[in-house]
Amino acid sequence: MSNFFNKWKDGLAITSKATFSQIATLLGATEITQGTFDELEALLIQADLGVEISGEILEALRKRTQKEGFTRASELSGALRHELLQRISKPPPISFKQKPGVILIVGVNGSGKTTTIAKLGKYFINQGYRVLFGAADTYRAAATDQLEIWAERLNIPIVSGQLGGDSGAVAYDAVQSASARNADLVVIDTAGRLHTRYNLMEELKKVHRVVSKAMADAPHAVWLVMDATTGQNALGQAKAFKDTVLVTGIILAKLDSSAKGGMAFAIQRELGLPILFAGLGEKLEDLQPFDPEAFVDGILQNVQ
Repeated sequence: MSNFFNKWKDGLAITSKATFSQIATLLGATEITQGTFDELEALLIQADLGVEISGEILEALRKRTQKEGFTRASELSGALRHELLQRISKPPPISFKQKPGVILIVGVNGSGKTTTIAKLGKYFINQGYRVLFGAADTYRAAATDQLEIWAERLNIPIVSGQLGGDSGAVAYDAVQSASARNADLVVIDTAGRLHTRYNLMEELKKVHRVVSKAMADAPHAVWLVMDATTGQNALGQAKAFKDTVLVTGIILAKLDSSAKGGMAFAIQRELGLPILFAGLGEKLEDLQPFDPEAFVDGILQNVQ
């Protein structure tokens, strides 16, 4: 268990040091003043929680201070942790009623999508699943090559297509192959989309439709990979993907490289979607199921 929390602590070190260390300084041995609340609100906004959530937390802390008679800023630490935990929820268990379960992975270029798929493959293998990859990113040769290399290392079968080929056909064949091989899961990569490019988003819709023809009720999950280093700037992209292909969950990639881990709170508020996994490092084992308590404790590790 200590290794589990250490992984989160290490993975969130940049976020913790960038902003929450300033909160630790603020919540030192000083007395509580109006300036304490003003500065704390500014720091929470700087940590990418968003104006609305930061304001809510500050209002709750003010009320708690009056109710419980806090006089020292250090007394706010436990209350801050409580308020943060109230605003981030534990994801539901991952399960699939049908076999194979079909997972469509979407995201913008450079979000870490293909590497995340490899990490998902490793995670599900460790959970006892038989996995198949579908390399439906036919626009970028490097994406297919990269996924094929990972598939070989992990001993996961993969269905690929030709460069510039029909991505929908690859996705269809992947689902069919997974059924024929009696696989438990098929994880399908898609080409990175710029959410502002209408034609590309329409093609992503087509992949979604084709998968449903290959298997009733598929895809059973659509997971959006978001680059945590982009902070709340990624929310507009995420909303477009949610509207286009009915995204059901979020994977926060590169959280270990981000100083903007507070975006997780805004994601849940703005999108109403669970955060399923977080990328806490470069190794395959560093993709972790999202844990709210470990996350909050990780970003507050410098706050006593």
